[in-house]
Amino acid sequence: MLQALANTLPHFRHTTSGQFFLMAGPCVIEGEDMAMRIAERIKHMTDKLQIPFIFKGSYRKANRSRLDSFTGIGDETALRILQKVGREIGVPTVTDIHESSEAALAAEYVDVLQIPAFLCRQTDLLIAAAQTGKVVNVKKGQFLNGEAMQWAVDKIRQSGNQHVILTERGNSFGYSDLVVDFRNLPTMREFQVPVVMDVTHSLQRPNQSSGVTGGQPALIETIAKAAIAVGADGLFIETHPTPATALSDGANMLPLEQLEALLVKLTRVRQAIQ
Repeated sequence: MLQALANTLPHFRHTTSGQFFLMAGPCVIEGEDMAMRIAERIKHMTDKLQIPFIFKGSYRKANRSRLDSFTGIGDETALRILQKVGREIGVPTVTDIHESSEAALAAEYVDVLQIPAFLCRQTDLLIAAAQTGKVVNVKKGQFLNGEAMQWAVDKIRQSGNQHVILTERGNSFGYSDLVVDFRNLPTMREFQVPVVMDVTHSLQRPNQSSGVTGGQPALIETIAKAAIAVGADGLFIETHPTPATALSDGANMLPLEQLEALLVKLTRVRQAIQ
């Protein structure tokens, strides 16, 4: 499954050691200098540990609780930054799309199109993403179990695109919390697609009375280790030099300075279970 993914992504190294791959970066593109610095630092870490790396960053945040929440620096400006990261750092890039009309535009700049969890059943959006020919990463809705993601995979494949990733990001637990059911990872792997654990979003605490999503970043290592232990092909981790000042999702992001130590531990877990 990972070799097929590697064949479709420029600069994506598939290691023969059975290493997991990493999707990581800031929640949203805040500016060129920050994006380039984050990507360069993560690339240095992952090269050292032989971890295939895909840089992630949303060019626009469409799903925000409050009207005054930050949504982006401009679509084409952010997309051009993602394109520059890909070219100059030498890594594939991934970003979210929210409507069918965005698929073709975003596909001009990035290597992987990501379908947000709340939109994973939107047929027109999945078809539009599939028809670009790009790899499509679909996040499992918080309201679905792993079995239900078969239909998202089918929609993309039946639209002529075999390059699908599925990402687990937790399930709604009451009104303002999420819980991870690790059964979903092996279940979704049965569809013959790479399966990713969205470590940081699965620790969100949404629907807070303040209108700002909370989180439990202290549990990032716990969720990541468990995901590797049950056979996740990849991890999705949002990281920022100073999460407290991040313009989106700061409450559940990993400080960039802590990422390398975490990756070292996760590499050891991977080696132990092989």
